[in-house]
Amino acid sequence: MTSEQPQAPSVPSDQDPAQTLPERLLLIDASSFLYRAFHALPDLRTRSGLPTGALTGMVNMLRRVQAEWPAKHIACVFDPKGPTFRDAIYPEYKANRSSMPEDLAAQIPAIFKAVRALGWPLVVIDGVEADDVIGTLAHQATAQGIPSVIVTGDKDLTQLVNDSVVLIDTMSRDGGPAKVSDRAAVIEKFGVPPERIVDYLTLVGDTVDNVPGVEKVGPKTAAKWLQEYGSLDAVVAKANEIKGVVGENLRKALDWLPTAKTLVTVKTDCDLSGVIDNFHQTLIWQPLDMAVIAELKETYQLDRSLRGIGEPGASASGDSGIGRDRATYGSSATQSDGTRAFGADDGIVGSLFDQPGEYRAILDWNAFDALLKEIDAANLVSVDTETTSIDPRAARIVGLSFSSEVGKAAYIPVGHQYAGAPEQLPLKEVLDRLKPWFESSDKKKVGQNLKYDMHVLKGAGVTLRGVAFDTLLESYVLEAHKSHDLDSLSQRHLGRKGLSYDDVTGKGASRIGFEQVSVEVATRYSGEDADFTLHLHQTLWPQIAQDPALTKLYQEIELPVAQVLWQMEHTGIEVNADLLVQQSEELAQKIATLEAQAHELAGQPFNLGSPKQLGEILFGKLGYAPVKKTATGAASTDEDVLEKLAEDYPLPRILLEWRSFSKLKSTYTDKLPKMVDPITHRVHTTFSQAVAVTGRLASSDPNLQNIPIRTPEGRRIRQAFVAPEGFSMVSADYSQIELRIMAHLSEDPGLLRAFMAGEDVHRATASEVFGVPLDQVTGEQRRYAKVINFGLIYGMSAFGLARNLDIDRGVAKNYIDQYFAKYPGVARYMDEIRKTAKAKGYVETVFGRRLWLPEINSPNGPRRQGAERAAINAPMQGTAADLIKIAMIQVQRALEQEKLRARLVLQVHDELVLEVPDDEVETIRRLLPQKMEHVAALRVPLIVEVGVGRNWDEAH
Repeated sequence: MTSEQPQAPSVPSDQDPAQTLPERLLLIDASSFLYRAFHALPDLRTRSGLPTGALTGMVNMLRRVQAEWPAKHIACVFDPKGPTFRDAIYPEYKANRSSMPEDLAAQIPAIFKAVRALGWPLVVIDGVEADDVIGTLAHQATAQGIPSVIVTGDKDLTQLVNDSVVLIDTMSRDGGPAKVSDRAAVIEKFGVPPERIVDYLTLVGDTVDNVPGVEKVGPKTAAKWLQEYGSLDAVVAKANEIKGVVGENLRKALDWLPTAKTLVTVKTDCDLSGVIDNFHQTLIWQPLDMAVIAELKETYQLDRSLRGIGEPGASASGDSGIGRDRATYGSSATQSDGTRAFGADDGIVGSLFDQPGEYRAILDWNAFDALLKEIDAANLVSVDTETTSIDPRAARIVGLSFSSEVGKAAYIPVGHQYAGAPEQLPLKEVLDRLKPWFESSDKKKVGQNLKYDMHVLKGAGVTLRGVAFDTLLESYVLEAHKSHDLDSLSQRHLGRKGLSYDDVTGKGASRIGFEQVSVEVATRYSGEDADFTLHLHQTLWPQIAQDPALTKLYQEIELPVAQVLWQMEHTGIEVNADLLVQQSEELAQKIATLEAQAHELAGQPFNLGSPKQLGEILFGKLGYAPVKKTATGAASTDEDVLEKLAEDYPLPRILLEWRSFSKLKSTYTDKLPKMVDPITHRVHTTFSQAVAVTGRLASSDPNLQNIPIRTPEGRRIRQAFVAPEGFSMVSADYSQIELRIMAHLSEDPGLLRAFMAGEDVHRATASEVFGVPLDQVTGEQRRYAKVINFGLIYGMSAFGLARNLDIDRGVAKNYIDQYFAKYPGVARYMDEIRKTAKAKGYVETVFGRRLWLPEINSPNGPRRQGAERAAINAPMQGTAADLIKIAMIQVQRALEQEKLRARLVLQVHDELVLEVPDDEVETIRRLLPQKMEHVAALRVPLIVEVGVGRNWDEAH
């Protein structure tokens, strides 16, 4: 038998030696936790691709448990390798368990290192399962009057619960404390007390460990029998009296039940001598191994999980305040300086990660003047607005918060309206006095999604200048694949959790407006927003600043383009609402006609929008062969299925048309007229930067980037986007931008030659693939080549190409082989980019944007293959996104420098749309190619096509 032999007793160095730890035994069922963490957490990896999900989960759990359940005696118990006594009794024991996943096995050495380094005695005893070690130790502790806490999610261990033993499940906390199972909780969950759990498990069996029970006897029946008869022995004694199939099954299992009972019984009398002779002396905190902790931080990028350990003033958990109990705080107090301080006494229920700062409310002019002087002297100030609406154009300011020092913030309430609200400073005067500071480019500001605050302040007559940093964009540049909301960022990077919007306003029908939130609560909430944002910037910016490419990406693309987007959103675009209403009526008629045709073909009326009814008609009544199934096993009726069926049947074709027209009507022709701003008489979309991992912009409320242009009905919707009287719409579109980027990245001579010669690249590809002279390429061959060109840059397989071209897979594979034979540089690039992605966990654009691929080394085949396809396309799509952003910045600067009245109004993928005075049209025609074609020096020329019209459709 072997085990980690603990060192001399001591207390971890980041724990106060004077602290008296509770006299109890804390036992971690580590093997159970490992598997649960591995399967529950996402596929976390280091930048070099090392899996870290289970390791991260283990470290976080150990530190949290240490903080929440401090104990004098502790142990982290793992299962040993090899068989145990149960395998000798029943060779099929755990036979249905697959071998440990490769990615989990790879983390075990690091997990063992982390456990030891954090001061936990690590116990692995040959031939003895972790459950039995835990059972024996808990039994020894109980005999000595010492309570035990067992951290596990294994139901088998509930049999150990008694007046001095409880179980806690750290993975079932639902945002609150870990779930605790005492005697009452066991009875509530299983219907039997802990001392009857062995009998219960014997009857129902244990599918996880492959221990059969009584056939057809589930939890309800087992609990009912044990409640009625009292014990398993009594149930066996009455077996002949139990009627029905379950009675017969019980009688068949009588010979097996003693073996089953032995298998599910956790032993409490294992011989631990030579390993743990006296847990009082061996199972105690060990010294932290700071060298190993530093190694783990660097190798596995565990900075957040291991933050604070060994640092001066750190708590036992290493996270300041992590072990703080939830507390209901008392009242606040108005101070003599006219402020009101809120923080640790603000009437709010805190949370595990709270770090209440010094947040004060500004309630008189003396306090305001002091704040203004403070922010005016600061090098950088975090700014946040609280409003009545998430719609910036409709939002009214309720308050403003500022922070120039982490842990401190000030809140100026100006619009709280509720019974008993304190007197507040008037908004107009507050903004008048703040306006010089807000509008000074020399006064540097930081915020979270400041584009929203810029709109809000503009609506109140203030132009926000001096925006130096935005934590939303900093996060996006660093880790585009993760969430960027303030709550997520604060918890992920700072270990801090503040009040949520739901905490202060409620949910659902009972939600109140922010103007009804008490000033006390608003001060804490808004103070946290400003404080956390400043703290985040101080954490994120150094990471960006150490990488020149990321620094340039942030400073020269993301931050300046945010200003351009704000201007575009503020400007909006004019729509012809009457034309849209007319189109809506026409679409309604077409939809009604298609519905009638569908009903006639089906032989009965049905709801065309119901997948269930549609499936019954297509695959039931009409007998079409299902193409694929949904996750629930039903025959799918999605668009791919209908397109396949439409090749042979008329009804699916009509259904596709009906869906297309219905979507156009509901999404655009019905909705857009209602979204016209009553003041500007224009539609104002919102452009989001931090959504697509490739860097592409997203448009919402309304989404103007997905209006279909391949159908006459879609193009007619674009006709409703019009230029005002005396203006024209001008569209500038990059030609074949992603193929040009592929030529640049792959350096393939054939592609480079075609683009440099100004050839039609699809015709050139057809000439190469089909082996015909350029002037003899047919239209069909060019169409095939276009699908091949675009398909391959999206990582399309032979199967996908065959489906797209409706050809045999072998023929498709031959086309791909011919393509790569003619363009070997493309094949080489694809191979190299896959390898780069697997090694780094990300690929990069030409401008250094990191396109993270969390699933690139996933053990899940389809996910990994999807990530490999993304690795090929992402650099092209991401570089195209960078180019159009740079183009927007350059065009906007040129408009301002030339003092032109032309205005950018839309960006859609590779296209810019401007609203141009008629007398500036020719100037803009020349300016757009000049700026857009020279935003970067690629190995092939960038080509911009410009169109002009009275509406968007004419201009495109």
